[in-house]
Amino acid sequence: MNQEVSSLHVAIIGTGMGGLASALSLAKHGVPHIDVYETASNLGFVGAGIQLAPNMGRILNKLGCWEPIAKEATEIKVASIRQHDSNNELGHVDFSYVGRDYGIPHMVGHRSSLAEGMYEACKKEKAITFHFRSTCNGIKSWTPKPTFTVTPRDGEPYDVSVDVVLAADGIKSVVRPQILKNLGVEAEVTDSGQSAYRIMLTREQMSSDPEMLELLNSDQVTRWIGERRHIIAYPISNKTIYNISTAQPDIHFADAPSATYTTRGSKADMLDNFKDFCPLIQRMLHLVPDGEVCEWKLRVHSPLPTWVYGNVALVGDACHPTLPHLAQGAAQAIEDAGVLGVVLSMLPDRSTESIRKALRVYEKVRKERAEILVDMAAASCRTLHLGEGAAREERDKQFAAPDKAVDAEVQKMIMGTDVVEEAREVFRVEFGIEI
Repeated sequence: MNQEVSSLHVAIIGTGMGGLASALSLAKHGVPHIDVYETASNLGFVGAGIQLAPNMGRILNKLGCWEPIAKEATEIKVASIRQHDSNNELGHVDFSYVGRDYGIPHMVGHRSSLAEGMYEACKKEKAITFHFRSTCNGIKSWTPKPTFTVTPRDGEPYDVSVDVVLAADGIKSVVRPQILKNLGVEAEVTDSGQSAYRIMLTREQMSSDPEMLELLNSDQVTRWIGERRHIIAYPISNKTIYNISTAQPDIHFADAPSATYTTRGSKADMLDNFKDFCPLIQRMLHLVPDGEVCEWKLRVHSPLPTWVYGNVALVGDACHPTLPHLAQGAAQAIEDAGVLGVVLSMLPDRSTESIRKALRVYEKVRKERAEILVDMAAASCRTLHLGEGAAREERDKQFAAPDKAVDAEVQKMIMGTDVVEEAREVFRVEFGIEI
């Protein structure tokens, strides 16, 4: 890092995937002073399963925290796509090439393992200070020293003034609507019309069912697709847990306030939603204890005109929330972090002009790619959820005989792109730095 930038001070709002990864990336790239603010008392390490794509793994490997995450994860060697009612296989994808082609295999794990792996790595960095139980009330000034007010749960509000603010405060971001208001732009969170049940079954729960145990012991992601509904499932936590995630039409959030994202679900409603799925699915869903059904609202955001305002940048779900159908939500937040570590560590000085220019490089490298993947996730859902009759027949043919060339190109674009190296190259061009 340039000596003149050796006192760069960055504040991060939020300790989700984007916030943790950004803190770690900045520290590993030499940024000396990073404060991270979080409303909750601690990280909590909750959540369900998550797919760990190679484009995520390569970045985390360079940041030194991939090994403990991968240790608990399952390497996915096969994806099986099945008809919802018959359990007949429509498509079979071999993933064994992924590790060879992209450096790290396609894996699945527990969301809490991913968060904990990054958090433990952050705690080893002297540059990073966490401030829990501290609510950020929005940006008061955007430049040259962005300032915001922090309200500790057990203390008096105080102002924080830094060189850069990274708002990694999620889909319910406080900072995003401020930026949009300043730009005079109307763009709010929109309903996808879908919700999801997230279920984790233990080995003990599944132990008496040979068909279930076969799935739990496999290196396979299985997807059952039906009309307007699908289920995706895979083993996590060293194959001690079978993670099941659904997508179905939203009926419980339609009249709820826009801030509501989760609700206590009804087991009877869940069973009714998937009553025409195969007997294997029925047996799995019946294992879910009464009172432990939770339903998530799936919301997205229309593309923003910009992710950067003054010396403030949005990160992760604050600027590109996505539907889960491409398994890239966390990966894209971590790509944001990898790029931010590069551009802020390469600053030639601490001037407002240089910082703004560096944040524009971040936006240039990340915005179009993230928005393409958000669109692809929505398109994937539309294909999965085609109805009955001719539409379903056409979909089933697609899964049975995918266009290998197109599929390979798409996979290369998703898994093979190195945004960190791209950021270095774009930065050099924008700042006129000779290689």
